[in-house]
Amino acid sequence: MKQNTISETATHNSAAAVSLPISLTSITKKFGEFVALDEVSLDIESGEFLTLLGPSGSGKTTLLMVLAGFVRPNYGSVRFGDREMILAPPHKRDLGMVFQNYALFPHMSVAENVGYPLRLRRVGRSELTDRVNRALDLVQLGSYGDRRIDQLSGGQRQRVALARAIVFEPRILLMDEPLSALDKNLREHMQIEIRRLHDRLGMTTVYVTHDQREALTMSDRIVVFNEGRIVQLDHPSQLYERPNSRFVAEFIGESSFLPVNLRDGIAYLDDQIVPTSAPLPEGSHGSLVLRPEKMDIIREGEGSGDMIVLEGRCKEQVYQGESCLLYIDLSGGVEVAMRQSTRRDIMQRLPGSGDIVRLGLHPEDAIIVSGGA
Repeated sequence: MKQNTISETATHNSAAAVSLPISLTSITKKFGEFVALDEVSLDIESGEFLTLLGPSGSGKTTLLMVLAGFVRPNYGSVRFGDREMILAPPHKRDLGMVFQNYALFPHMSVAENVGYPLRLRRVGRSELTDRVNRALDLVQLGSYGDRRIDQLSGGQRQRVALARAIVFEPRILLMDEPLSALDKNLREHMQIEIRRLHDRLGMTTVYVTHDQREALTMSDRIVVFNEGRIVQLDHPSQLYERPNSRFVAEFIGESSFLPVNLRDGIAYLDDQIVPTSAPLPEGSHGSLVLRPEKMDIIREGEGSGDMIVLEGRCKEQVYQGESCLLYIDLSGGVEVAMRQSTRRDIMQRLPGSGDIVRLGLHPEDAIIVSGGA
């Protein structure tokens, strides 16, 4: 029998009916002298899937805890729709939350765990049973209600936590790195399933992760945090293709950097002009961002056209299954990485260690950020 996906088993709900916009204004939180959040302002649209992304200690989890009501900021405003929530306790915020460790009750069955928020709300037994069954069906655990938590795998526990968070139909769903404990294949599968569930239920979702690929896969928009501040807020493709700083370019995806000079609105890499469609950053120095998958090998006898050309010596090949990473020492002493497919015809033509290599970067793929390399 074909196993249904969450999107196939979910019943349709109107996003407008179940979601709320969120507005944060000047949120500041200090722990002693440490500033965890520094004047953070952010508007989250109704029904949006927004991810808070950043390194450890950047402020993303603190902001999620402010939304949940577990951390009270020193000052600022938190509004769910038209209601100010800054003083509201967690149980009065009517939101669902999935924690990193799932926070399931080991002495309760799966159904009892999922039904716990309904019991707190004094929902009648018949309705409670129906809603628990529907929630378990949504996460493909319809036959697991009588099982103990210690009888479940990590992925199943994650699904129970998700069912418990949505069973009372909250208009806002918060998720704190819920997939971090899962293995790679299950984590990638659950990313798609959670996104499909979001699209069906329409809850405004705020998701915290430090995994860049996870954020790119799941989000409508991504907020990148560093040192308690928002450094960029954008759609996934724009964030990757047009980072606004070296920090974002380094944090999102793999990158190498080459120094360029900026003069009169034109970027120069040694004696080459670097065309770019994006506005150039302020200052006399910048860095050309090189993504491994954006560069091509210019083979002997091939023309470079209008490409930006780099020359160096192949240092190392690293086989990674679907792709091969080549490390190239450029003539200026900078090491860059480029990625090639492991298709047989391409692998047979890859340069070996010590070979001279010419690389080409198309002008439309040229990204320049402020600061030297």
